[in-house]
Amino acid sequence: MTVTMGGTPTDPIARVAVFSTGTVRMHPEHVGPTRKPTPVWLLTSRRWTEPRPINVFVVEHRDGLVLFDTGQDPASVTDPDYFPGRANKLVNARMAKIHLDPSDTVEANLARLGYRIADVGTAVLSHLHPDHVGGLPVLRHANIVVSRSEWDTLQVPRPQMRGIYRSHIDMPGLTWKLITPEPLGDPDLAPFHEGYDLFDDGSVVLLSTPGHTPGSLSMLVRRTDRAPLLLVGDLTYDARLLAAGQPSGLCDKRVTRSVMEKVNALRYTWPDMAVLPAHDPGSASRLAAAVA
Repeated sequence: MTVTMGGTPTDPIARVAVFSTGTVRMHPEHVGPTRKPTPVWLLTSRRWTEPRPINVFVVEHRDGLVLFDTGQDPASVTDPDYFPGRANKLVNARMAKIHLDPSDTVEANLARLGYRIADVGTAVLSHLHPDHVGGLPVLRHANIVVSRSEWDTLQVPRPQMRGIYRSHIDMPGLTWKLITPEPLGDPDLAPFHEGYDLFDDGSVVLLSTPGHTPGSLSMLVRRTDRAPLLLVGDLTYDARLLAAGQPSGLCDKRVTRSVMEKVNALRYTWPDMAVLPAHDPGSASRLAAAVA
């Protein structure tokens, strides 16, 4: 499924789209809220959600095409050694049930939108989990943006214990850009006082939103005379839970609650801001409504 929207002649944002690289079924405790510790629900839960999207967002800026996240790698369901080691295979099988069709690749989805993979100049990763880095093998020509604090989690011993696999990320030929928050000087973004302005025009701003992982990023897209969009990755799996300040079952809850408070404060500035999580079934319709 793809959803697109266009801008105006004076808007640096020409188009925003979302497509899904397959679907994922999770345990309800994963989506949250839950008081169960992660190891408990991961090993004992027998319930699964309905299929949820694995979203990739496309932002066509006048200075280049940007992806926010890159989706699931088809090899994750076809290659039995994609997750190396018996323990990793077991954990990932318990964590999620992934389904991909042959047409769910990044290349095929971009083609349906009228783009080529070569058109992508920048891919921003909300974080480094497998369902967000799956398109990296076909993006060796692009700049890959990730927060430095997220990259640092790749350097700790046994990063796979955090769901991060070096073989899926630190691949030859990729051009990485590691960013750190900078003062923004934009009162409209309070209480976010730091971030990273991707095009130096305020239209695409990366915000630090840790909790799901230590270096998670969100991307704020501001368009002329239209509602802003906040792409939040896995800060939440359901925009309604974020609005209620209820963390998921797979995060640092203290940190996540603090970040959710900041996001919800930002919504007071822009009540019409559309919050678009990576795995929220409502994200596509919410994006469509933002341009209605």
